[in-house]
Amino acid sequence: MKKLTFLLVALAANPAFASEEGPFVSLRNAHFVILTAFLIFLGVLIKFKVPSMLMGMLDKRAEGIKSELDEAKALRDEAQKILASYERKAREVQGQADEIVAAAKRDAQLAAEQAKADLKEAIARRLKGAEDRIASAEAAALKDVKDRAVQVAVAAAAEVLANQMSAAEKSKMIDASIAEVETRLN
Repeated sequence: MKKLTFLLVALAANPAFASEEGPFVSLRNAHFVILTAFLIFLGVLIKFKVPSMLMGMLDKRAEGIKSELDEAKALRDEAQKILASYERKAREVQGQADEIVAAAKRDAQLAAEQAKADLKEAIARRLKGAEDRIASAEAAALKDVKDRAVQVAVAAAAEVLANQMSAAEKSKMIDASIAEVETRLN
């Protein structure tokens, strides 16, 4: 306060601050009135401890901002941990997916090889069956040919014998055949 009084006295004594309105320290001088009002305003602010209240409010605001920053930093750290966890899990899942794909490829290849082997075996069985049916058909055809040849030969022999034999010889042969049938049946 002493410095303020000293400043006012110095200003009043200095002729450089005199204006057309008269001396500086006068209620008619607008600059003096404004300066006095400003100094009174500053005095009222200091008396009611407005600067300390403003500093307290600023300190509270700074503490609030600091706590928000700390909370944001903690949330950021937690988010980074969660992100790292998800990235690790994604890598593990990708590894498992790769293993599943590789296993599926191996299984598919084994299944294809098994299917080829089964197909070859089925073809071999069908060929064998076809060969057996062909052999059976050949045997049946050969038997039919032989049976037909026997029938033709028997018919031809019967005709030759019929032409060459007399009735008495035919009768003897029939009797011999009947006797032979009787001995075989008994």
